Amino acid sequence: MKDKDVWLSPQVIVYTFIPRGYTENQVNKHRQAYAGIDNMFTLAKKIGYTKIAFGSDIITDPETLARINDEFKFRTNWFTPAEILRQATSNGAELLAMSGPRNPYPGKLGVIEEGAYADLLLINGNPLEDITILTEPEETLTLIMKDGKIYKNTL
Repeated sequence: MKDKDVWLSPQVIVYTFIPRGYTENQVNKHRQAYAGIDNMFTLAKKIGYTKIAFGSDIITDPETLARINDEFKFRTNWFTPAEILRQATSNGAELLAMSGPRNPYPGKLGVIEEGAYADLLLINGNPLEDITILTEPEETLTLIMKDGKIYKNTL
């Protein structure tokens, strides 16, 4: 993947539970995939593989979907908070920009500059010291701006 410039966008949270309705065979495959996550991320880190983005397409019950931000916490087993933030922000933007005509945001993504699409968050706390503060966005996000429109402001 590194040699071919291929992106990796796994979701650890998907494998932290067994979805309802799985057959025994599906459960076994699910557990195998979960067991491989540590090896995958450990090797990626070892070889300096940085084309890693966050995924967020959990298809399951609402309770699990409500825990989607736990992904920040799960990734601390392999990555620093700065690496995790890059995976969730500028890396994701770079990957989305590659989708061509399917990209809903024409123009520059993942940068803060005039004319670029940028979503801004002001955080009560320092995610570089404790990335898990992002698992509680209702409490820690004091400002949310998307496409220049403010959706939350508790400053």
